[in-house]
Amino acid sequence: MKSWRSYRYKTSQENKNSSIANDEVALLAERLEFFIPKLMEVMKPWQWLIYIFFWSLFVTAIDRHNLATWSDFIIKLGSRVIQNTLSIIPSLYIIDYLRPVFKSMSIPKVSMYVLAILMLASAVSMVLVLLVMINMGWHEYSLQNFVLEVVFDLILTGGFTLVFLLYFLRRYREMNALNQSFEHKLNAQNDLIKARITPHFFFNTINTLVSLIESNPARASQLLQHVSALFRASFSGAREISFEEEIALCEHYLAIESSRLSDKLDVTWQLPDEDIMYDMVITALTLQSVLEKMLLNVVEMTTETIFIHIKVTWYEHRVSITISVQLPKKTLMINHDLRQNMNFYIQAERLRSYFGQSADIRSKVTNSQIITLIDYPLQDVGIF
Repeated sequence: MKSWRSYRYKTSQENKNSSIANDEVALLAERLEFFIPKLMEVMKPWQWLIYIFFWSLFVTAIDRHNLATWSDFIIKLGSRVIQNTLSIIPSLYIIDYLRPVFKSMSIPKVSMYVLAILMLASAVSMVLVLLVMINMGWHEYSLQNFVLEVVFDLILTGGFTLVFLLYFLRRYREMNALNQSFEHKLNAQNDLIKARITPHFFFNTINTLVSLIESNPARASQLLQHVSALFRASFSGAREISFEEEIALCEHYLAIESSRLSDKLDVTWQLPDEDIMYDMVITALTLQSVLEKMLLNVVEMTTETIFIHIKVTWYEHRVSITISVQLPKKTLMINHDLRQNMNFYIQAERLRSYFGQSADIRSKVTNSQIITLIDYPLQDVGIF
């Protein structure tokens, strides 16, 4: 038996980390929460240890002037590996632990704290390692050399910490710029859709309402409710909504158009089970805008009844929505013009912005019908 987790559960405050779609906006926002990434997630501990080994090898090679034999080199290298491990790994865990505190600080202040943590850890670990080596007879004690080695290590640690902080800051600013460009693109696409929807609905709906107010006030009131729901969705911005909400928006739209198209429109739905559809999501107004273009370019161009069949499936982590529109038999429809008008570039771009580059909207025009396929990836959240 499959146990389903609902869309509302997946997007609740308590379950922000549960993702049911490849939502690039959410992923980017997570990366932008702080300019330093989660360091212990950037690389696994064993990867950090490899990095520490080669870093220690590099530093030992630089400081090889006082190493007379290979045994001295190996002892020095071993002490460097231990010292760097004791300073870097705990520091990274501390920085990750303090992320909630650092988020409320300015970047220069956070940089100073990170620099202080790493340099302090480096100094303490260096002193401890040198003391152990002196007691073991592997290092000759000299106060001047002792201090110089600690200072040299502090300079190296501070310098390379600053380099990494500058690198993280640069990446952070690049992602900020990417985020602004991404949001601007989405807003521009949404504005284009709103600009296209608004005039078409505004004039046709006003005319229909004028005719219904006196003849059928109750019908006029219902029509106003449909218009209100649809316009509220169109002006709420580009967003991901549950599939049930998108179906409701389509029904509002079809109810409005049915008021003036009378018997010219016959729409049938073939939808998944309710428990399956409850977990599906889509970008707002995607299916509605496709249906609108079908009505504008086919239904309004004929006096015949146009049959539209909508089939929705969710299989192997992909959602497929097939919209089949039967073309009129008596009315001449020019296929070349239809192919030009069946362009869903804006809708497809919005879909890709939320679900990845494999998402697409394709339309095929034949002599008897138009078949449009909306296809996008969506992770099946079912638990077996």
